[in-house]
Amino acid sequence: MTKLDDIAKRWLDPNGPVALVRKQELLPVEGAGAVFFPPTYASDKQPYNVDVLSDGTKVVTVDSVGSQANRMEPIFLRAPRGDDGLASLVPQIEVDLGQNRKVPLLEAGHRLGDAIVRSSSLKDDAHKAFDRFVSDGDATAIAKLSPTSLVFGVWDSRDTHAKLPRIVQAVVRAWDVDVLTRSAQYNPATDYSALDVFTEEEKQKSEASPKSPVAQRGFVAVPSTGQHGGVVARGKILRDVTVNLVALRRLRGDGERGEALRRYILGLCLVAVTEPLDGFLRQGCLLTPDPAARSPWEVVARDGTRADVELASADVREAAAAWAAAFGVIAPRVVTFDKGLASDDLKEKEAKKAGKAKAKGAKAAG
Repeated sequence: MTKLDDIAKRWLDPNGPVALVRKQELLPVEGAGAVFFPPTYASDKQPYNVDVLSDGTKVVTVDSVGSQANRMEPIFLRAPRGDDGLASLVPQIEVDLGQNRKVPLLEAGHRLGDAIVRSSSLKDDAHKAFDRFVSDGDATAIAKLSPTSLVFGVWDSRDTHAKLPRIVQAVVRAWDVDVLTRSAQYNPATDYSALDVFTEEEKQKSEASPKSPVAQRGFVAVPSTGQHGGVVARGKILRDVTVNLVALRRLRGDGERGEALRRYILGLCLVAVTEPLDGFLRQGCLLTPDPAARSPWEVVARDGTRADVELASADVREAAAAWAAAFGVIAPRVVTFDKGLASDDLKEKEAKKAGKAKAKGAKAAG
């Protein structure tokens, strides 16, 4: 018995609560009101993902759902922070690329549905696991190979089309922000026109054209104005975390193994959301929890009522380890990358594309 066994029993009950949630207030390490940098996206107008509400309030995405998942998942890699306790909770499968290069499955962007899986000796096992889920809803085989595919979601869009929703979802947003800009001036180490590298006329033309080869290679002075300069949050910076208990309870296993499966995945979910992240999201964006703000975990019932719940990291680790042992975690495994499988996968895609084009042409002609 662990301290969380009773909680698991209540949460996994068909009539149990719908979600575990937390609103965690964050601060830049420089303090409240400091400038920090959201992620940038290719755009001619606004590099940040800024939404303007009907009252004019600006809300910026600081870290997306996908990015947050990619930050949580690596805690299950072998020996994180010199501690192998978390790594023992999940299968440690690596794809051997040859020349002493290996890619952990936990680092594959699409998890069990990733191209590197279809291009390796794990392909058939992955296909069978997804196919079993599609045919009868049994997620046991997926959990045996890649349980984080159940925790953070997976879509086998290129093969069986099996799709499992995220159970754990987190996103960081900053509210009521002001968007800043910044400018800079690059000056070369010397006047290269005076050294006859190019003429004075070419120098002046290049200084007026930052995209010219001479400017691009750093041989002339180039101004950079109106560039993205981060944001200041007048409101809160919030990390919203949700564990979808309804989606968790819908996971089916093989007979009585279903209960062990759901407990196992619940343990991984709780580890993912309670282990502290380092907060270094990108250059200019190092965030930590606000120690002055109360950010409790809340269990949300079907009728919307909420109740605080204590989730100590040590208790979560203990329970997750016990539930993983009961479910059974496969031994570390190394699979091999197969260039031929990768080529065949590409050819199959091209063949399907050609077939669709031919069918479309025949339909238009008819």
